[in-house]
Amino acid sequence: MADRLYIFDTTLRDGEQSPGATMNIHEKVQLARQLEMVGVDIMEAGFPAASKGDFEAVKTIAATVKNAQVAGLCRAVQPDIDHAWAAIRNAAHPRIHTFIATSPVHMQYKLRKSPEQVLEMARDAVRYAAGLCSNVEFSAEDASRSDWDFLTRVVETAIDAGATTINIPDTVGYAQPDEFGALVRYVMENARNSHKAVFSVHCHNDLGLAVANTLAALKAGARQAEVTVSGIGERAGNAALEELVMALRTRHAYYDMETGIKSEQLFPACRLLSMIIGQPIPANKAIVGANAFAHESGIHQDGMLKNRETYEIMTPESVGRTKTEIVLGKHSGRNAINGKLEELGYRLTPEQTQLVFDAVKKLADRKKQIYDEDMEALVLEEVFRIPDMFRLVHLSVQASDTGVPPSAAIVMEVGGERRQHTTFGVGPIDAVFNAISQIVGRAPQLRHYSVNAITGGTDAQGEVTVKLQENGSAAVGRGADADIITASAKAYLNALNRLAKKEQEDK
Repeated sequence: MADRLYIFDTTLRDGEQSPGATMNIHEKVQLARQLEMVGVDIMEAGFPAASKGDFEAVKTIAATVKNAQVAGLCRAVQPDIDHAWAAIRNAAHPRIHTFIATSPVHMQYKLRKSPEQVLEMARDAVRYAAGLCSNVEFSAEDASRSDWDFLTRVVETAIDAGATTINIPDTVGYAQPDEFGALVRYVMENARNSHKAVFSVHCHNDLGLAVANTLAALKAGARQAEVTVSGIGERAGNAALEELVMALRTRHAYYDMETGIKSEQLFPACRLLSMIIGQPIPANKAIVGANAFAHESGIHQDGMLKNRETYEIMTPESVGRTKTEIVLGKHSGRNAINGKLEELGYRLTPEQTQLVFDAVKKLADRKKQIYDEDMEALVLEEVFRIPDMFRLVHLSVQASDTGVPPSAAIVMEVGGERRQHTTFGVGPIDAVFNAISQIVGRAPQLRHYSVNAITGGTDAQGEVTVKLQENGSAAVGRGADADIITASAKAYLNALNRLAKKEQEDK
């Protein structure tokens, strides 16, 4: 009988720490619902002590998710643990996840603690957390650069104090597969009480080995894998959920492990994340990239025509890439649109469905076919955006080759008050951004601007991502529209709204 592997997804915590991947509370809840559909066993909803916004997001997710454990991360100090417990205590299946660093470099330079002090802090933190919640995970940060015998002592201490899951992280992506597997095996064999806990691994991808290291640790005896959708996370990211799951499924006879993951929901999850954070899935991304099931070589094409197994080790359908779909357009009814929303994993209220229905009709007047990606963009634009302090009402741009600089006329609502302004720029988008800035009385720096086509075709919607910085704060904004200039205005305003929201939360 195959061993059961637990999938711990930290997209909402470690993944959100990826530069440019910040999500608002509505987006986090939507992604949490999708992760529940994927079938993850545990989702780490955030770091409640980090900010008021993070606390509220974790609390909301904990109240929303019913079929997965919800974890809150906390340092090995009592105030952090109290914050985490307050955020997750009403979850159907709560977990406290506490951590402390165990490597010499972290203990000396970051913590400024001796090994014995770290050992005591780990014991006290786990014991306190276990007094609040019976489901406690302990992580030894930077375990892969720790002394193996000291790490084993810390693990024994944490289990004795009440930890039911022990995580051995490769925090900086330093380990090599054989070496990391040997470390996990050593700790499990030498910690006298290792049989009382599930062992987990959390691998980063700094050397491109996160999934390989995770698989090596599973072969060595670990039975929980910590992953993120599309592998997003700090620096080069984490082990990718979809890559790990499909490696285990495709090579089932080799690993002999089962998960509760519905692999057909993997591509929808990656696509949803891409839409939320405004970062396209790279074409050559394993499992879910546009080229993952594309064949251009004549030899490959010939083989595929004769037997797909010549060049495909899994099917597109197995990861949720279907070739048949309901075509939506201006003649589609509410039932068809509602059915498509449910297929994509959205559970909307009648009022929210009406917003999307109206937006689909409006978009269908401008393009012939509405694709899944268009639907997701509309849902994010109409339903899951943060409340607008700044809202676009009307936009008109003039640009010519007569030597007159491009101009933009903007009508907006600012806190419910209608304002308008016209100004110039070096280009039409610069003119739009200048007009908006002058209307709202703010002059943030534009740190990043990118445009991505949501679908193929000349009538594709454009998705614009901008990053603004002002007074030490930064925010990423996203906007989608069939008109790139309008999409740019929406993205700029979305970023301004996020900056304003941050200012409110910090007060």
